[in-house]
Amino acid sequence: MRVELDNLSKSWDGVVGADRITLDIQDGDLVAFLGPSGCGKTTTLLMVAGIYKPTGGTIKFDGQVVNEVAPKDRGIGMVFQSYALYPHMTVYGNISYPLRIQKVSKSEIRERVQKVADMMGIGDLLDRKIAQLSGGQQQRVSLGRALVKEPQLLLFDEPLSNLDARLRLTMRGEIKRLQEGMGITSIYVTHDQVEAMTMADKIAVMSDGVLQAYDVPEDLYDHPKTLFVAGFVGNPPMNFFDVEIMATNGDFRAKSGAIDLVLPYDRAKKAAERAKGKVVMGVRPEDIYLVDDSAPPAPGRTLSADIEAVEPLGREDLLGVTIDHVQMRVLVDKTKGARVGDAVDLVFDLSKVQFFDPETEQSLLWA
Repeated sequence: MRVELDNLSKSWDGVVGADRITLDIQDGDLVAFLGPSGCGKTTTLLMVAGIYKPTGGTIKFDGQVVNEVAPKDRGIGMVFQSYALYPHMTVYGNISYPLRIQKVSKSEIRERVQKVADMMGIGDLLDRKIAQLSGGQQQRVSLGRALVKEPQLLLFDEPLSNLDARLRLTMRGEIKRLQEGMGITSIYVTHDQVEAMTMADKIAVMSDGVLQAYDVPEDLYDHPKTLFVAGFVGNPPMNFFDVEIMATNGDFRAKSGAIDLVLPYDRAKKAAERAKGKVVMGVRPEDIYLVDDSAPPAPGRTLSADIEAVEPLGREDLLGVTIDHVQMRVLVDKTKGARVGDAVDLVFDLSKVQFFDPETEQSLLWA
């Protein structure tokens, strides 16, 4: 099913939940709605489901406007964060419930429930009550109940938020495998960028009810169109600092206090042509290195810094450093042995540097 949202809006007494959201979701794609709490992602999902009625704009399924179509007639399956299972029923009762409401024959119900349960790996649990299941098993029941209706569109509202980290990883893979195998168009609401980046064919990034970007994961990361997207997509988040781009002896340099870096010519020239003054420069923590044999000092790309914090992350350490009162994060291998209080030299890989207009917060490279 192809889903088209055209200037879709929702507000309550002047409070805007979604503001003119326009998206084109292709048949068979899994699209993630990504953003912080209150950004409008669930509001938009519930309008697609028919639970909320839009205050403006249209929703089309395969070219047909469905704004006035009841939720039960939209051909959707929905998986909730809370699972929304019936505790007094067995697994079989929960999965079969949508079919019983549709008055499907008992023989067909048995066949479809068993097929879905086996697909979800819970075929031997059909006689159990919900309270006897683990969180992961309950989530599988919830997903099975949505799939048993053979929907044309699957809607996920933060379905993995209640699971532990290892189980979330497992369920991410299972949901993606099932969705791809069945070819069901899906919308997946999440605040977890890892879920969005690893599962989605395309990601819609939202903030304050506004669609900030809609793109494939790689382009969101490498070519962020707004300051918000650059800061939200990526963990640890991108470093930002105000600089002035200056042309000197055929080079472009980023200057601000002790910061003086030689910039990639093409990117700097494009940003300088569009900038009206100072710009916001962005560099990801993984693109900054401690000076050593593997990353020797480089003229125009090396700055001195003081380490103020070290956060062990397992294989890597996240350093909080200060360069002339400018704070940055740097991601380094834990074998570097960085310690709080050390004075270090940092080499910047500026091939992926980003620039933004401080007033409009739009990218000077990609917007």
